Order: sequence, then C-alpha cells, then structure tokens
Amino acid sequence: MDPIRNPYAPGAGQRPPELAGRGAQLAAFDVVLERVAHGRPERSIVLTGLRGVGKTVLLNAMRSAAVRRGWGTGKLEARPDQGLRRPLSSALHQAVRELGRPDEEAVAHVLGVVRSFAERDAGAGAKLRDRWHPGIDVAAVRGRADSGDIEIDLVELFTDLGGLAADCGRGIAVFVDEMQDVGPDDVSALCAACHEISQSGLPVIVVGAGLPHLPAVLSAAKSYSERLFAYQRIDRLDRENADLALRVPAEAEEAAYDAEALAALYAATGGYPYFIQAYGKAVWDLAPRSPITAADVSVAAPEAERELAVGFFGSRYERATPGEREYLRAMADAASALTEGGATLDDIESVPTADVAAVLDKKPQSLSPARDALLKKGLIYSGERGRIAFTVPHFGAFLRSR
Repeated sequence: MDPIRNPYAPGAGQRPPELAGRGAQLAAFDVVLERVAHGRPERSIVLTGLRGVGKTVLLNAMRSAAVRRGWGTGKLEARPDQGLRRPLSSALHQAVRELGRPDEEAVAHVLGVVRSFAERDAGAGAKLRDRWHPGIDVAAVRGRADSGDIEIDLVELFTDLGGLAADCGRGIAVFVDEMQDVGPDDVSALCAACHEISQSGLPVIVVGAGLPHLPAVLSAAKSYSERLFAYQRIDRLDRENADLALRVPAEAEEAAYDAEALAALYAATGGYPYFIQAYGKAVWDLAPRSPITAADVSVAAPEAERELAVGFFGSRYERATPGEREYLRAMADAASALTEGGATLDDIESVPTADVAAVLDKKPQSLSPARDALLKKGLIYSGERGRIAFTVPHFGAFLRSR
C-alpha cells in the first residue's frame, strides 16, 4: 500500500478522516446553537471521557459548527499551573473579532472590558511592563470586570459579551479543553458566570471537555452545577462505527478491508478512536495490497503497539517519578489480581485504593502523596470514593507488559 496515500491520522486532537459515531452529539449541539440564537434557554455543555476517545476532536468540530453559523468563538486549554484570566481573555478577544464590527463603539467597549479583565491578573499597582493584554489596542474600561474577585469579574465580562452578541443577532461560544485543570476559584467563577448568563438569556455558552471526574470537580465548586451543564459521556465506538472509521477513508483511496481484518482490528483497538487511527496507519503502511486481511493486521500489530508504547503510553509513564510509577504498577497488579479472582473489571481497571496499598504492603495513608501527584498529572482519577482508575485506556495492560 502506498504510504503517501495513507489516510489515517493518529495525532493528539487531530481530526480523523471520518468522524464516526459522533453524529448525535453534533446534531444536539446544532439544536443548542439555534435555540440560544433565538433566545431560548439552554445549558452549557461538558464532554467527559478517557484519553484517546476524541474529546478534543469533537470540541473542535463543535467550534466549527458555531463558526459556520456566524458565532464568535474562542478556545483555550486549561493548565493546572495557570490562572484563567489570561487564556480566557485571549479566547474572548478572538470571539469578539469573529463576531465582526457592526457597532465600532460597542465592540471597543467590550474589548476594553476584556482588557480590563486581563490586566487585573497583574495586580494593583503593577508596572506597565508587567501588565498583560491579548493584543487589544483599545483602552481598558476601568471599574468593569477588574475588581480582583474572579467571580464578580467573570459575571460582568460575560454579561457585556452577551449583550454585544445579542445586538449582533448571534452568539458567543467559549471552548475549554482539559477543563478539569481549571483551578478551584476559577471553576467556581465559571459556574457562577454560566448560571448568571443562563438566567438572563444572553447568547453565551461554554463547552468544556475533560476527564471522567470533571463533573465531580464542577459539583465541588457549585452545588447547582449538576443542573447547570448538559453532560455528555464520550466513549469508545461501537463495532459499526469503528468499521466506518476504517472503511470510509480506505474507500476514498480505492482500498478495502475484508471482514476478518475489521474484526481483528476491533479486537485490538477496543473501539477507542485513537487506537483505531494508530492501528489503521500501521496496517496500511505494512499491507502489501488491497483488500487488507487479518494476516496483514497480525503482521502490523507489533508496529502499532510499539508506536503506542512510545507516543501514547510511554510519554505519560515517563512523567511519573519512581514512586509514582510504583503506584501505577501496583494499580495494574491489583486489577490483574481481581481478574484472577473471578471479578469483572471495567476496561479502565478501576480498583480500590486499599487493594493498591495491599499490593505494595503499605498503609493507604503513606501512599497519599504519590496518589495525589498522579491525580494532578492527569494519569489517574477517582470516579468514586475509595477507588482509583487510569485516565488512559489499556494503560494497565501496558504496564503489565513491561
């Protein structure tokens, strides 16, 4: 097979050639856009799921849908070591620019508020060189979104943005990736701003994406967050859509798979979109001709596994300290022990923290620093009290294979 014509795209956040299995989410988002644009009440959206299920790809597809309808959009990726003001200001600056300039004076006022919100990050009395603004060439509007209380400021900022969007007859959508990494105070402010906007009926929505424990993060910030957002769990593809993700790009290049090859690929990938792209690329490069067979999949599987071991699993494993790696391996061993005992594990290998401590022959309290560090690094998450799970599918199998 010609590697130059290889259609598969195993990249972080890179849109696959066939976005299979996400039609329902995109159709629902189209309805949200239309309702908000017509002044109908709608909730902001939160996408949750493991690494590699395509949350970022879906987030970008939703943003494209908003752009096609003339909405102003901005996107940011949260980081645990960064506050919300600067990246959000950049995203909102872009959103205002995308709205166009029907009223220069109104746009200048809102951009001045965005700048005021951003510059407050430097603190009162900061020197000019320390004041940061996202390329905004209008003067800051003093006394608006610059109180220093992020919750008050964000409500004021969203209110002004919503007013501008309403005057334009369109809306503004803010897309937040890795939303679980937004700090506690900033999460609380974001929830408060979304609550205020939803009550006032202004056309501003937030679309967040994050790991499975993101709903718990939001709930800890504001008790009403369960009703504030529409939560959508993004999971693996079923067999039909996994086959589509492989077949459609191949057919566009006048190639095909036989039935046994598709079955073998689903067994190897478990339907996880990133794995489908990685295996599809490896199989295409190594298959001698079309149609691709199960034998071709068997030959290419080791190459795909090596690629995943380095780029998907290994890069995350290397971020952990020796003590944290010990904890990760103990999680994998605890899951394996439960399987041998006849228990049925979910694919993310959720295990009791007490079992991890038993594998290491240590008290659970002594393992708290390693567990907390892994939680902050996004390598594991706690879906329920007393249990822990990998954020990366098949990570336990990777660890046991080392």
